[in-house]
Amino acid sequence: MPIPLEEMRAHEGSAAEAVDLLAADRIYERRWALTVLDRALARLSVEYRAASNQALFDRLKQFLTDEPDRPSQAQIASELCMSENAVKQAYHRFRLAYREFVREEIARTVAVSGDVEDELRHLVAVLRS
Repeated sequence: MPIPLEEMRAHEGSAAEAVDLLAADRIYERRWALTVLDRALARLSVEYRAASNQALFDRLKQFLTDEPDRPSQAQIASELCMSENAVKQAYHRFRLAYREFVREEIARTVAVSGDVEDELRHLVAVLRS
């Protein structure tokens, strides 16, 4: 039995719209997640700048990515006249502060403080997808 062309077009249109909405939702969520991370990083930058540690901040933030050309902790230590252990400790403190700022940025977006952990898990899931 033949299917009328108009019926096929109507069906195809609704499927395409559903795909477009799904893509739009994913784009929105990804932008939201990246905005949260950017805001947290900006706040961290302000703290490092206030402590006259902008060079250290600029180098440590490179460890937040998986870029293959990022310097090693030993290279950063040499460049900034620090021991490698001092760089490791600085990076540990950097990550803790960054994590706290991300948590605070998420807390600004939820109505109930108990939802922060769920939103944090959602942010990680969005970034991994």
